[in-house]
Amino acid sequence: MSKNKKESILDLQILPTELLELEEAPETHTCGCGDCSDLTVNVEEEKFRWFNQTIPYFISIFLSIIAAIIGLNETNQKFLSNIYFYIFILASYGFSSYNVIIGFLKNLSPKTILDERFLMIVATIGALIIGEYFEAIGVMLFYNIGALLEKFSVFKSKRSIKKLLENQPKYANFKSPDGSIIRIDPEDVKIGDLVVVKPGEKVPVDGKMVSENSIFNTSALTGESLPRKINKNEKVLAGMINLTNLCEIYVLKTFENSAIARILYLVQHTDNNKSKTEKISNTFAKYYTPVILVSAIFLAIIPPLLIPGSNFSTWIYRAMVFLVISCPCALVLSIPLTYFIGIGESARNGIIVKGTKNLETLAKVNTVVFDKTGTITKGNFSVSEIIALNGYSETHLLEMVASIERYSTHPIALSIIEAYKQKGLEDSNKSVKNFKEISALGISAEIDGLNIIIGNDKILHEFKISHHHEYCSISGTVIHIALDQTYIGYILISDEIREEAKESITNLRKLGINNFMILSGDEKSIVVNIAQELGINDYFYSLMPEDKVSKLEDIKTQSNIVAFIGDGINDAPIIAHSDVGIALAGIGSDIAIETADVVINSTNLLKVGKLIQIARKTRRIIQENFLIILIIKVLFLTLGAIGIASMWGAVFADVGVTILTVINAQRVAEYKPKIKRLQLKPH
Repeated sequence: MSKNKKESILDLQILPTELLELEEAPETHTCGCGDCSDLTVNVEEEKFRWFNQTIPYFISIFLSIIAAIIGLNETNQKFLSNIYFYIFILASYGFSSYNVIIGFLKNLSPKTILDERFLMIVATIGALIIGEYFEAIGVMLFYNIGALLEKFSVFKSKRSIKKLLENQPKYANFKSPDGSIIRIDPEDVKIGDLVVVKPGEKVPVDGKMVSENSIFNTSALTGESLPRKINKNEKVLAGMINLTNLCEIYVLKTFENSAIARILYLVQHTDNNKSKTEKISNTFAKYYTPVILVSAIFLAIIPPLLIPGSNFSTWIYRAMVFLVISCPCALVLSIPLTYFIGIGESARNGIIVKGTKNLETLAKVNTVVFDKTGTITKGNFSVSEIIALNGYSETHLLEMVASIERYSTHPIALSIIEAYKQKGLEDSNKSVKNFKEISALGISAEIDGLNIIIGNDKILHEFKISHHHEYCSISGTVIHIALDQTYIGYILISDEIREEAKESITNLRKLGINNFMILSGDEKSIVVNIAQELGINDYFYSLMPEDKVSKLEDIKTQSNIVAFIGDGINDAPIIAHSDVGIALAGIGSDIAIETADVVINSTNLLKVGKLIQIARKTRRIIQENFLIILIIKVLFLTLGAIGIASMWGAVFADVGVTILTVINAQRVAEYKPKIKRLQLKPH
C-alpha cells in the first residue's frame, strides 16, 4: 500500500461521521502518562464535528421561519412599508434556500447545471414572482428538513465504519532488546519487533502470540460479539482489543499492511463500484431534468395562448407547481442512500462489500460454489495415521517428510512438521537439495542423495511409482511417499468440517438458493464424503486452479449468477472470475482483501446467508421506493398540470416523498437494543 493510500486511510476528516452514543463509545485512556490526549478518539470532538456539518441547516431553518413570521404577519404588515415587507420575504427565502443555492453553485458545470437543485430554484423563484411567497419559502424549508434527515441517515449507517476507525490503533508498546518498554507510533514498528499489549489496549499491528494466551475482543474486525481466546503461536490482528492477560506479540506485518488498515481502505472506497440501478437513476436524472424544464415552459406559455379566458399568472403558477413536483430528489437520493445503508449494515456484521454493484449482484445470486479446504473445512490439519512399508519405520518416514515439508508453507506441510515436533524429535540434519513444488501434485526433492516424491495419488502415476491399487482409494487426505522409485508408505491427514457449514447451506436453501457446488483440488474420496455429509449433489475433485476457472465459466453459461466462497489464499483466479467472489478472511489473507468482491472478516459461513439477506432486503426496499416515487409523482404531476394540486401539494410530492423514501430506507438496518458495554482501561 502506498504512503498516499495510507494517509487517506487514517484521515478521519474524509469520512462523514455520526453522532456517537456515549454508552457505546470507548472510554478515554486515563493512565496518567500525560500524552494520552493525542492517542484517543475524542467523543466530544466527534459530536462537535457532526454538529458543525448540520448547523447551517438548523440556522437556515430558524432564520427563515423568523423572517417569514415577521414579514407575513398581518399586524406587522400594517406597520411595515412595502419595501421592508419584501426585504423580510427575500431574507426568509434567502435563508431557506441558502444550502440549495450553495450546493448548486459548488457543483456547477455544463454537465450538472440541469440538476434537481436547478429545478427547485427556478420553481421557487417563479412562485415568488407570482406572489406565492409562503409556498416558495415552504418548499425550501421542507427541503432543508429532508436534507437534515438524509444526513442523519448517512451518519447512522456509518456506525460500523466509525467503530472501525475507533479501533484503529494509536500507539504501540515496543519492547527493546534490553527489556524496556517504549511507546512509539505504530508506523514505526518493524517486522520482527516485539510489542507488548496490556489488558484494555488495542493490538497495534498484525503478529503472532509469544505469550501463552489471552482473550481478545475481535468485533471490530469480525462482527462477532463473543470474545475469542488466542493461544501461543496463533495469529493476532491489528484492531483486536486485549481483554485479559498482558501479552507479547511478535510483529509479522507493518502497520500500513495490517488487517485494520486494509479494511479501512476498503470501506472508504466502497462507492467506487456503482450498481447498475444507481447508474440508471443518474442517467435518468440527467435527461429527465431538461424534459421537465421544457414541459414546464410549454405549460406556462401554450395554454394561455390557446385557451380563451386563460391568463398567464394561473398557468405560470401551475408550471411552477409542475416543476416542484417533478424534482427527482427522491429518486437520486433514495437509491444510493439505500445501497449505502445496506453496505453499512453489512459492515456492522463484519462483512465488507466493495461497492454497490456487488450488493446488487448478491441479491440475484442463485448458485453458490464452495472451495473445500479452509472454507467448508477448518483447514486445521493434523496427522492421524502413519503407515510405513518396505522396512522403513514410522519415525523414519515422518522425519524424511518433515525435512522436505519445512520448505513449504502449505497447511498440510505445517501439520506434518507439528506432528514431528510433538513426537519430541530433534531437528533433522538430513541434507535436502533440488526442492521443487509440483502444482496440484506434491513435491519432489533429493534427501541424503536419494530422490524422494511426496504428494497425492496423482503424483505416483505421474512418476510411474509402482504401488498397490488399494492405496489409491484411501478415504481422507493422504500424503504418499516414494524413495528412489520405491513406494515406502503414506501419512493420513485429517481435517474437520466447520460446525456451521451444514446450517449455512440450510439457511441458503430457505432463501431459495438450491444450486450448490464444491470445486476442490483434493482427492475424490474426500470431496465425495464431505459433499454427501452436507447434502451437496454437485462436486468436482482433483482440479488444478485453471480447471476450477474453466468449470466456473461452464456454470455461468447456464444462466446462473454465481457466488464463489473461498479462503482467498489459493483461490484468487476463481474469485476474480465469479459474479461475486466472497473471501473468508478470518486469517487476514492479503489476497482475499485484494481480489474478492466481498470480504467476510471471519471464517463463519453463516454470514453468507446474512449477507444475501441484506442484499435482497436492500433491493426490495429500492423497488418499493421506486414504486412510491413513481405513483405519487405521476398523480401529482397530473393534478398540478390541470390546476388541482397547489404548491403545498407540490411540496409533499417532492420533499414529502423524499422524506418518506429516506425513512423507508432505514428498514435495511436491523434494530438492535443498545447494550452498555464494559470497557477495560489500560494499566
